[in-house]
Amino acid sequence: MMKASSQIKPPVVFHTRESIEQVEEGRQLAPKFDDQGLIVCVTQDASSGQILMVGYMNAEALAKTIETGEAHYWSRSRQVLWHKGATSGLVQQVEELLIDDDQDAIWLRVKVSGSGASCHVGYRSCFYRKIPIAEKGYDSQHLVYTELEKTFDPKEVYGDVPNPTKL
Repeated sequence: MMKASSQIKPPVVFHTRESIEQVEEGRQLAPKFDDQGLIVCVTQDASSGQILMVGYMNAEALAKTIETGEAHYWSRSRQVLWHKGATSGLVQQVEELLIDDDQDAIWLRVKVSGSGASCHVGYRSCFYRKIPIAEKGYDSQHLVYTELEKTFDPKEVYGDVPNPTKL
């Protein structure tokens, strides 16, 4: 039996960038990927407003995010499409997906399953340290932790999966 047309999802289409007016004022999705085929993506907790991470998407990751409602990224360190939470269970369910004025940056507002963490190090946010401002009398040589406890143990969650951080 054939599905009703309302149940069939059309493929995600990225339009060719033709004019500034089209990009800035139009209704066509015409993302600008960089010379490596990537677009930056800021990911924020939809409830608290906390910035969880900054990642990158290629065209496939952006399309899969739109199609599935779950965050997908391009891992620059591993050179693979990455469905956030596929290994850890900390899936990012997209509440809202926004694009900036010149369509070269993505902003995801997400709800994270499980412990709510998004950082592979075990913290809730990848921004778990701050840089002290010397002008304000702080020792700017040492980072200050803003999250004091991890929400999960990365060794338990990831096991022998190689760490994506590269030196």
